[in-house]
Amino acid sequence: MTHEEVSLTVPLLEDDRKDVLGSKIEELDPNSAHHTDTSASTVNVFRTCFNGLNALSGVGILSIPYALASGGWLSLVLLFAIATAAFYAGLLIQRCMDADPTIRTYPDMGERAFGNKGRVIASVVMYIELYLVATGFLILEGDNLQNLLPDVEFEVAGVTVGGQKGFIIIVALIILPTVWLDNLSLLSYVSASGVLASAVILGSVIWTGAFEGIGFQHKGTLINWGGIPTAVSLYAFCYCSHPVFPTLYTSMKKRHQFSNVLVVCFVLCTICYTSMAIFGYLMFGSDVQSQITLNLPTDKLSARVAIYTTLVNPISKYALMVTPIVNATKAWIRYPCDKRVVNLFVGTTLVISTLLVALAVPFFGSLMSLVGAFLSITASVMLPCVFYLKISGTYQIFNGEFFAVSLIILMSVAVAIFGTYTSVLDMIGKL
Repeated sequence: MTHEEVSLTVPLLEDDRKDVLGSKIEELDPNSAHHTDTSASTVNVFRTCFNGLNALSGVGILSIPYALASGGWLSLVLLFAIATAAFYAGLLIQRCMDADPTIRTYPDMGERAFGNKGRVIASVVMYIELYLVATGFLILEGDNLQNLLPDVEFEVAGVTVGGQKGFIIIVALIILPTVWLDNLSLLSYVSASGVLASAVILGSVIWTGAFEGIGFQHKGTLINWGGIPTAVSLYAFCYCSHPVFPTLYTSMKKRHQFSNVLVVCFVLCTICYTSMAIFGYLMFGSDVQSQITLNLPTDKLSARVAIYTTLVNPISKYALMVTPIVNATKAWIRYPCDKRVVNLFVGTTLVISTLLVALAVPFFGSLMSLVGAFLSITASVMLPCVFYLKISGTYQIFNGEFFAVSLIILMSVAVAIFGTYTSVLDMIGKL
């Protein structure tokens, strides 16, 4: 994930020069996790913080003003609650890995807790999240390109396609060759600019509001009970990077400082998300769209900087996001075929399938709300808590820790149920 943006396939910046992207993809592949020791434990605290920030910094920053507008000002309390729960779940992942050094990846935690069924559950949740986030990338690109070029039309197989769907098809064709690449090192380091991209987008939005005549004059509403499920789901989507935490942990020189890394990453990202939510809501009020870049005036330089930055990152991250799915799928293919042919077939099929989903459900806000409610909250909060209770044996002892973890699990279940129901209804209503 991670999320991924999510950002589940961000490259680790190590002190040596080895191809860390390949090792990371192998770790995400459940069929190779037991056979390869990919950790060299060479990353210092500063670089781990950078990797963690890159994992947490994703396209969620574009939707968080819409989330605040959906729930009202008081829903910021729920943003902090989600951030706290996600942070605590990260600490539980560290405790699981401290308790059993053989745990090296997120699926390993599931297997350690519940055997092969646990590994399958962890892997499936992770891969579906990656798939839907990659689909969201196509929708995001289509929305923002249509905003920049509203009158452009394309002719595909004799059929005129205009607007968002036409741009989605064009972007999918542009992305397709990146999925065929054997070496994704260049793309991995381009995508590592996620932290910088988030900072640029935030700065550009604030600049547009302060100096381009928009202002911060909307008062908004205190609470909107009907929009709370959507708000919480999108807040959860912003913290969907936990499947990458085991890789961050095992790559560190001083693993005992991982909790400090989590504090820095979660505090900085939460400040960034909160700032974007508040400023975006003050700028556009209840009219803010599912991506704040769609509200920005395209004739202003600062707005164009934000939009162009938004467009570049998903194109570089798409291949990284789907590569673990491609590798897992290839591992399941038992027919004696040329590996290159299999890679082309699986990669092309995956791009086509995400394209079809994006064309069928071209609603970025609703889709990311579904991902946040059904997958992000599950992968980043619920499953780490459940795995920890089983691995540590805490479920056998009724104490304060058991009560706290159980409370977080119940909260996650509530978010998953109500958030998923609301987002599915919203998508059906828009079809």
